Amino acid sequence: MTLESLYEGLNLQDYYIGKVTQVYRSCSIAQIDNLEIMTNRNKFNSSFLPNTINNFVIVDSTVGLFLGEIFENKASRKNILEMSSGETNTSDYHEISIDTISLMTPESNKFELAGFKTLGITDKVYLATDRVYELFLQSLEFSNIDEQPLPPFATYLNRSQAGVVLKPSTLFNRHLMCIGATNSGKSTTALAILDGVISTKRKALIIDPTGEYKNAFSSDEITKLALGVDTAISPGKITMEQWEKLFETENSSQGAVLSEAITSLRYMKKKGDSGYYEKIGESIDEVQENLATVSKDDTDFNIDLLPEQIQAESVCEPDRDSNYNFRYCYDSLKANANAQLIQKIQYQMTNTRFLKFFSNDPELYNLLDVIEEFCHLPEASLYIDTSTLGAAEGIGGMVVDLVSNFVMSRDNISPFVFFIDEVHRYAKSRYSDKEFHGGLTLLAREGRKKGIFLYLTTQSPKDVSPILFGQIGTMLIHRLMLNDEIKTVESHLDDYSIKHVRKLNQGEVILTSVNLLHNMFIHVNKSNRTQYNETPLL
Repeated sequence: MTLESLYEGLNLQDYYIGKVTQVYRSCSIAQIDNLEIMTNRNKFNSSFLPNTINNFVIVDSTVGLFLGEIFENKASRKNILEMSSGETNTSDYHEISIDTISLMTPESNKFELAGFKTLGITDKVYLATDRVYELFLQSLEFSNIDEQPLPPFATYLNRSQAGVVLKPSTLFNRHLMCIGATNSGKSTTALAILDGVISTKRKALIIDPTGEYKNAFSSDEITKLALGVDTAISPGKITMEQWEKLFETENSSQGAVLSEAITSLRYMKKKGDSGYYEKIGESIDEVQENLATVSKDDTDFNIDLLPEQIQAESVCEPDRDSNYNFRYCYDSLKANANAQLIQKIQYQMTNTRFLKFFSNDPELYNLLDVIEEFCHLPEASLYIDTSTLGAAEGIGGMVVDLVSNFVMSRDNISPFVFFIDEVHRYAKSRYSDKEFHGGLTLLAREGRKKGIFLYLTTQSPKDVSPILFGQIGTMLIHRLMLNDEIKTVESHLDDYSIKHVRKLNQGEVILTSVNLLHNMFIHVNKSNRTQYNETPLL
């Protein structure tokens, strides 16, 4: 595209600013020749004020049309005083500093990355028009995939008439994370994008630990499950690592005791005994032989008896004597060490829905069966409410890990968005020796190949696993205040964006992505759907 066709129907000289006088690797400087454009504002709307910064300009170069952004605008004092009179002096100056964003070659009709191409001395600079800006917005996405874009979910800051319309692949194909301090508009942004996904019949799997989104979507749009209310899972389907997450074991010794107790209960279930395995006074050899008969297929057990079984594991081998006494005896040290774990489990079990969830009740939905069906049905979405099981992080972490590993083991999946709210709760455990939950990290690394795209939100990016954080290619960054949190995301932002992270108002977002030509400053439109995130008045 040529300069004349870009400004077709307009007087090109009305938009002429000046010529490039200095070229650096980081920026270029242009001298203002047309001083009238700095004072006569009648020709331009409030979105384009030539005498300030953050305006776009077009630079006519030998290699094509460069799109640049003004980040510095300066003039000598005498020049400013005499600007209105039109008088000039050779010692005066008025110049702008330009950051080159993209390039449009003569053979192309869209902007692309400039690469190593730069501006040249004496290249002419013109103020960009609304049409140029619209063309730039259309060029922002790298994706050439022909797909239906999501409905507009935001508007560009300072240009309220321009809606943000992006393809799903631009947002999700490198995973998406929404970051922001409390009350910065993070949940509103999350729902606005989910609204676009669900309303266009695309698949989504939503895990909600607080019940905030339980009435956001109708039953016709999405299948809703409430764990412990209408949905259960067999205890035998949970791995030992997931049990450790659930009960938040603090060290490897607690994990070992929990494993021994579950193995003992599996043995009792196998032989049809409804009680727990009492080991005090039992033959050591006989107990070990019995437990060795538990195979990988003997997975079911009675979770109600877990506290009693852990207490029964407080045994030790006695010293050998002349009577060959090889029977377990009570160990008070182990009993004291196990007391804390028992208290944790008993506290979890005070929630009656907890026990209802870990059961084989045939009248309830089976969680894994529903997810299995969801994975293979096109245009089917699933909402899982975990708030009924309590607010403990261990429960949420276990459910996320369970679902992550399960969907990763499926083949021929219909692509879907996997939404997890407040992911820092589940990506990093406060107690476990195994610091990060493996299922979610595996999903971040390999899920994209199977068509599973993460959409995560967090208030605290520094608490998210670096491995998980490193897999995120697109970020919606709301206001952040702490230096540590800003430092976590600064590699995704330019200097200008970093300085404005603390200044963002509620609902204002910096959208940065490896799939975009340039960072976007946008304001998210609040969805009309029901959301329980209002802050009560004091």
